[in-house]
Amino acid sequence: MTNFRNYIFGSALCGALLLSLNISAQIAPATPVDPPKNWHLMDLKTDGFYGISLNNAYQFLKGKKSKTVVVATIDSGIDTTQTDLKSILWVNKKEIPGNGIDDDHNGYVDDVHGWDFLGGPGGKVDYTETTEEIREYNRLKPKYETLTAAPAGSEKEYAYWLKVKTIHDETITKSNGEIQQLQPMMGALMATSGYIKRELKLSSSSTFNKADLVKLNTANDTIAQSKGIWASVFEQESGDNGKIIKELSEYLTKLNNDVNPDLTTRKSIVGDNPDVQDGKPYGNNILKNPDASHGTGVAGLIGAVRNNGYGIDGVADNVRIMSIKAVPNGDEYDKDIANAIRYAVDNGARIINMSFGKKISPHKDWVDAAFKYAASKDVLLVQASGNDNQDVDEKPEFPNDMFADGSSTDADNVISVGASAAKLDENLAATFSNYGKKNVDVFAPGAKVTSIDMDAEFNTADGTSFSSPITAGLAALILEYYPDLSAKQLKQVILASATPLTGTMVLKPGSKTEKVDFTTLSKTGGIVNAYKAIQLASKLKGERK
Repeated sequence: MTNFRNYIFGSALCGALLLSLNISAQIAPATPVDPPKNWHLMDLKTDGFYGISLNNAYQFLKGKKSKTVVVATIDSGIDTTQTDLKSILWVNKKEIPGNGIDDDHNGYVDDVHGWDFLGGPGGKVDYTETTEEIREYNRLKPKYETLTAAPAGSEKEYAYWLKVKTIHDETITKSNGEIQQLQPMMGALMATSGYIKRELKLSSSSTFNKADLVKLNTANDTIAQSKGIWASVFEQESGDNGKIIKELSEYLTKLNNDVNPDLTTRKSIVGDNPDVQDGKPYGNNILKNPDASHGTGVAGLIGAVRNNGYGIDGVADNVRIMSIKAVPNGDEYDKDIANAIRYAVDNGARIINMSFGKKISPHKDWVDAAFKYAASKDVLLVQASGNDNQDVDEKPEFPNDMFADGSSTDADNVISVGASAAKLDENLAATFSNYGKKNVDVFAPGAKVTSIDMDAEFNTADGTSFSSPITAGLAALILEYYPDLSAKQLKQVILASATPLTGTMVLKPGSKTEKVDFTTLSKTGGIVNAYKAIQLASKLKGERK
C-alpha cells in the first residue's frame, strides 16, 4: 500500500487480527453488513444509501452534449493498461511517444500520459520515503540538538525546530508501537497462509481468497484456527491473501523507514535536491509502477469508463485523466507537489485531485505559489482532508489554502473533503475522517468505497483519498456540461448543493461515545449531491474568461 495519510489501511485489519488471535477457532467472526459496491453513487431516498445521487444527475443531463474535461491526479501513478482507464488517459498530442526527445519543449521527455516526479534514470523510482518530520528533524538536528535557546538571528528557525522535534518524537513513538503490534501479525499471516495453501494443495506462489476458505472442512486445530484468522481478515480487507500481505509489508516498510530512515534514496535515484527549487527538469515518464494501486483507484472513481460491463462506473462520463506521480510510500516533497500542480495547469488540466497530506510543510511557500498559479489559470483543486480523525482548524494538515503570507485563508479554487459512510445514522461521519468547521468544506463517500485496482483487480477501502476523487469527478461532470463555469463557480455549486444535515447527531470522528451535530464538522455541514449540483449549475451564467 502507498501510505497516504488520506488512505486507511491497518486499523480494521489490526482489529480483526487481534480478535482472531484471541478467540477460539471454532467461534465464527462477526460478519459486518457491507453496503453495495456502488453505494457511493446511490440516492438516499431511492436506494437507502447516502451516495451522491448520480443516477438522478444523469437523468437530468439526458440529451445534453458534453465537452471533454482534463482531470489531473497527483498521486502514486496509474495502471495505464487498466481496462477501465486506458481509453480515457490524457494524451499529450505534441509529444511523439518513445522517441527520447522533448518534442513539445516543456522540459519533460516523452510525457505522453503525464509525468513521474519521483523517477530517475534507467526507469528507477523512489518508492519508499519517510515522513516529512523525520526528514526535517535529521536536517536540523546537527544545528540545534544541543541547544536550549535560540541563537541570535535564528529565533524563527529554532521555534520551527522545536515544533519539528515534537512531531518527530510523536511519530517515532507511534511507529514503534505499530511495529511491535503489526510484526507479530505479519508472522501470523505468513504462517497461517502457508498452512491454508498446503491444505488447499496450492503452490507457494499461489493465492487464496474468502471463497476458498469454504473448501477447508478439516478438524485439524491448526487449519481451523488459520481459517478463522483469515475469515476475520477477509471481512475487513478486500482481495486475496497475497494482496493483503503485500499491503501490510509495505506499511511495515514505511514504519521501519520512520524509525531507521534511509535519507539517501532521493538523491541516489532522482538525483535532485528537494530543498532547492531551481527549475531544472527531473523525473521520468513511467507511470505504472508496483505502487500505483492508490492512484489507479483514485482515477477510477473520477472517470472509469461507464456502462462498459466491466469494473466500476466513474462519476464523470467524458474526462481524460492526466497522471502525475509525486507521492511515495511515505510523505510527498513540497517541491514535487508544487511542480506537479504547475505541470497539470500548463498541460491543460481544469481540475486537479490531491489525495495526500502530511504534518509538516518546510516549503509551504512553493506550494502556496502553485495554488495561486492554479487559481490564476482558473483550475480547481480538490483535496482530501486527511485520516487522523482530528480537527484541522486546530491542527492543520498540509497542503492547505491557509497561505503562509496571509493572503488567503480560504481560496476560491480549493475544496477540502471529509469522508462519510453509507447510512444516515450515528456512523455517518467516517470514524477516521478529519473535520473542521472552517477548513473542511464538505463531506463525500469515503468508507468502504470500491474502485478498480492494478492488473484488473478491485479494491474496497476507507479514506478521504476516495472522498476527494468522487468530488473531483462531480466537478468534472458539471464542467463537461457547463464548460463556461469558472473554478470559483464550481466550488460554489458543489458547496451550495450540499444540504446541511442540521440536527443529525453523529459520533465524532475518533470517538465511540461523543456525539456532535454533523453540521459542526464542515463548512457546509452536508454531503456532496450530484443531482442538486447539476440543477444549480444549469441556472448559472458562466464566468470563465
